[in-house]
Amino acid sequence: METTGLNNPVQEEQFNDSVEDTLSPISSNAVSSISGAEEEMSGSYVDFSEEDALLDADRAGLGLESVSENEEEGESMPDDSETGGTALSALKLAGQNKEQLIALLKELIETKAIQTIRKDVDAIKVAFYKIHRNEMDALRKKFYETHEESEPFVADSDPYEAELKRLFGIYRTQRDVYMQNAEKEKEENYQTKLRIIEELKNLVNGGETLNHTFNVFRELQNRWKESGPVPKNQVKDLWETYHLHVENFYNFIKINKELRDLDLKKNYEAKVGLCEEAEALLLEKNITVSFRKLQKLHDEWREIGPVALEYKEQLWDRFKNASSQINKRHQEYFDQIKEEQKRNLELKTALCERAEALVVSEPTTRKGWEKASEELIEIQKLWKNIGFAPKKDNNKIYERFRSICDRFFDIKRRFYLNMKEEMDNNLQAKISLCISAEAIAQSSEWKKSTEELLALQKQWKEIGAVPRKQSEAVWKRFRAACDTFFARKSEYYAGLDQKYEDNLAQKRALLAELAEFDVLAAEDGFEALKAYQRRWSEIGFVPMKEKDALQKEYRKLIDSLFDTLRSGDKERKIERFREKMHYIKGTNAEKKIFSERDRLYNKVKQLENDITLWENNIGFFAKSKNAQAMIDDVNHKIARAKEEIAVAIEKIKIIDAAE
Repeated sequence: METTGLNNPVQEEQFNDSVEDTLSPISSNAVSSISGAEEEMSGSYVDFSEEDALLDADRAGLGLESVSENEEEGESMPDDSETGGTALSALKLAGQNKEQLIALLKELIETKAIQTIRKDVDAIKVAFYKIHRNEMDALRKKFYETHEESEPFVADSDPYEAELKRLFGIYRTQRDVYMQNAEKEKEENYQTKLRIIEELKNLVNGGETLNHTFNVFRELQNRWKESGPVPKNQVKDLWETYHLHVENFYNFIKINKELRDLDLKKNYEAKVGLCEEAEALLLEKNITVSFRKLQKLHDEWREIGPVALEYKEQLWDRFKNASSQINKRHQEYFDQIKEEQKRNLELKTALCERAEALVVSEPTTRKGWEKASEELIEIQKLWKNIGFAPKKDNNKIYERFRSICDRFFDIKRRFYLNMKEEMDNNLQAKISLCISAEAIAQSSEWKKSTEELLALQKQWKEIGAVPRKQSEAVWKRFRAACDTFFARKSEYYAGLDQKYEDNLAQKRALLAELAEFDVLAAEDGFEALKAYQRRWSEIGFVPMKEKDALQKEYRKLIDSLFDTLRSGDKERKIERFREKMHYIKGTNAEKKIFSERDRLYNKVKQLENDITLWENNIGFFAKSKNAQAMIDDVNHKIARAKEEIAVAIEKIKIIDAAE
């Protein structure tokens, strides 16, 4: 259809106003809200699989470099959701072994577009190192079942891990090439758009027919749309320049009214479609996806030409309303993430403080280190279950925690190295005790050797731990020496039981003999009783349960015989003293008689004082343990003293009667 000029100047003016209004940029507030949220989104992006993967690689001692996308890569390189890729599910990867994960990574690199597989690569990496970590934990546990804790565990190289690193290097290389090409392509697109703007400027001043001019304009618009993205720092100026010349085109080119109305209608339908798409995004559950799609809709809105003036505000308000709601959801979502990250920072700070307290406490015993290690491992588990901290603090808090853990295990390692030397010394000390115990094991000095072995056992308990490898062997050696001695001792004393029974029978026979013995009729009763005492002592031990009763019966019987003997002796002494006094009186030696009386009187006084002292002492003996034997001995002394007092008094009476 050949185009003609507008029907009249009024229509032309209205059309130009409509074009100007419709092509005006999105309001500054809306643009700043969208672009600001977009920048915040890219700047705050957190790959929640990253830290776990790095922790797994680091704990295994493998040093895999970090592969988290930086902010620039996040802006320049689309993620899987934008390019049709879908992250592999953890459930799907959970059933894969390391070889299958390697094969899957190789297939992704060889068959998929490099810009679409970032999330899949991260997921494979995390799944791989979870398996790798479990294998390392199992190997470490098996290693320390047969080795000292102070010995370092060094794992063999893993060929699968080497292959993973090789493939990952290929992925990074291809990704870097893609990023370089993308930047180069953006620069080329920028130059293309500048040329299109120049052509648009020239189009306004050209002399071609309107049909031809409008067709060229449409072609330029299509070329503009197809030319692709440009560097971010050039977007704003480029669009402003483009819009300016598009407005100039509509202002100075006289387009056929029918063609213009058709174009406005087409633009109206396209913008209505964008409004519907924006409203549909309100139902999208993934807030990030809806926000990114909204950015694309805004790009498309800018690409579409003007609509009739009466629809302009209505359409823009409808589109802006949906955009505002999505932006609000997006902002609330990231505000929530920020609050959660702040809480995570507080929790991680508290864990750092707990770990630092363990380092400061520095246990001094093996049990203390075991308890502290268990607590630190629990702290590490809690750390792993906590999400990321704010971006500016995340690396700092992680480095703080990692530094604390390293310091803890360095101190623990030094402790166990020192303990190893101490345990070697303990081993030598315990071997010496084994030698001493083996020397005693064949001894027959039961009491002395028992005391020595008990002393060795006490020293054994005080020495402390020895290396685990020698612990059981040296203990068995020491225990065998002790068991040998005490088995011999038990066997020896088992043979004594019958001997004790024989001794019991002999002592009972001796008691029966004493009961029939007439001490006064004997030629020398005192010596006869002494002989009985010797025989009693020579018989030996009797069973413990019979000992006290038998000894009591013996003591009662022998004391009775001695009392009988002393009673007869007293009468003989009195009779001899009477004869002596009669003889002295016949010689008129009165002075000698008085001297004898004074001696006897003083003896009585001395014996009475002794009795008083002994009776007082008995009161003290009663308060001590095992005092019965001493009490019996003192009572015996008191009885003999009383007998001597009675004899002395009787002699004094004889002297007084002779006067």
